Amino acid sequence: MLSLLLAVSVGVAVLVCTSVARQFRIAPPALLLLAGVLLGFLPMLRAAHLPPEAVLLLFLPVLLYWESFTSSLREIRTNLRAILLLSTVLVAATAAVAATAAHLLGMPWGPAWVLGAAVAPTDATAVGVLGRSLPRRIATTLRAESLVNDGTALVIYALAVGVTMGEEHVGLASVSGRFVLAYLGGIAIGFALAWLSVQTRKRLDDPFQHNIVALATPLAAYLVAEEVEASGVLAVVVSGLWVSRAAPRLFSADARQYVQTVMAFLTALANAALFVLVGLEVQSAVRDLTTVGLAQALGAVVAVSAAVIGVRFAWLFTSPYAIRLLDRRPRQRELRLGARPRTVVASAGFRGAVSLAAALAVPESLPGRDVIVFVTAGVIAVTLVVQAPLLPRIVRWARLVDDGEAARERHRAEITAGEEAMAALPELAGEVGADREVADELRHEFGRRLGIMREDGPDNGDGARRREEQDRRLRLAAIAHKHATVVRLRDEGVIDDEVLQSIQTTLDFEEVQLRHHNFGDISPGDDTRR
Repeated sequence: MLSLLLAVSVGVAVLVCTSVARQFRIAPPALLLLAGVLLGFLPMLRAAHLPPEAVLLLFLPVLLYWESFTSSLREIRTNLRAILLLSTVLVAATAAVAATAAHLLGMPWGPAWVLGAAVAPTDATAVGVLGRSLPRRIATTLRAESLVNDGTALVIYALAVGVTMGEEHVGLASVSGRFVLAYLGGIAIGFALAWLSVQTRKRLDDPFQHNIVALATPLAAYLVAEEVEASGVLAVVVSGLWVSRAAPRLFSADARQYVQTVMAFLTALANAALFVLVGLEVQSAVRDLTTVGLAQALGAVVAVSAAVIGVRFAWLFTSPYAIRLLDRRPRQRELRLGARPRTVVASAGFRGAVSLAAALAVPESLPGRDVIVFVTAGVIAVTLVVQAPLLPRIVRWARLVDDGEAARERHRAEITAGEEAMAALPELAGEVGADREVADELRHEFGRRLGIMREDGPDNGDGARRREEQDRRLRLAAIAHKHATVVRLRDEGVIDDEVLQSIQTTLDFEEVQLRHHNFGDISPGDDTRR
């Protein structure tokens, strides 16, 4: 009964918070976190807890897989050095400084390092949601950092827990071996599971089966990697990147669309639900605090939050200058970021469910576990409730705007694809046995569309854009009229419900394609309703 009540409560919270966030343009994670805290006041939900296994074995693999699947591998390669430094050196430095801050407040070194490792990594789900408005290069760098840095943090965390519990001995060989196994093992397992996934999906025709394999791939990659003590995070990220490269060539359009629809919904729902559950656990962390007083624990939250945020700012305003002294190649000069963009990157170091899951996974026998959980929950709350709402203002202050390169790339690609398809029409007509009249009609349609696209470049005037928008509106109106007609025929008993649904599927697909066209969305007031 508690599980059902929790599911309904989380669902209602997600619905209300996402609606309010859209209406008032508030960062959804902050509202969802606060909603979870408020749900924790309900007596019937006080027994509900977020199991760390649910995050690390269920939520995290699927969310990381989809984040990596939808990331730009080209941008990752371009900014690889910065991403690697952020996800390794910065994570280790953050863990060390946060541990030092906790130790200065009276926490023994062992638990302090456990706490530092827990709060060191940025959260992929939070960065993915909150960083969508950023320019492509910065957004990709932040996402890639948050996808990879969990592996570094979890290795440090495992070492800290093992040493504190007397199960590990720190030495250069043991630490190096752990990192090598975590990174190389995770990458190798990721490639192996991705290859197996691609080979399996190549032989499938049913989109539903494609989706089953797509969901199983990150779970299997994470599980296998963790079993051999490699990085499950890296295994999932590598598998997602590889499958995303193979999907356009090897999978059918039906399979790709089905998987994208299902995965996009599941990950969006999991993201939102996870923030609510984290908020619920924040409230629980306050109730379970027994080792120290609330005032002292809040002081630790402030100190560790300041350490986490301060180290990130210090890193981003020192390391680039050191790199510039060592690497003066023209290509690297083009990649340099100014002080304002670096301020945005520094301000986007959000913490989330992975940090809390690590804290909750601390053994009950470890001294100061309740303080670790409380401070970790507090740091998450500070980054999501304080930092996240400030990010849009910082972005505006930094004058970061979309450089339009993605739009230009799409425009060039659409024109090239249209021109080559148009040139190949005679040969294609012969291959499929199409009549000449049919080929001529299609050539005329292609020519008309190409003419509009050539006139309507990303930097050109509004004339062609206006004609394209009028064309789109007219097509949407025609689709709406078709839909109303088939609904009327169903109501009159002329056609069956199954026939209606079959036609509706085609019309819906056409409508969605038109509404998501690159020439902009129709405003609510102009929307054509069914």
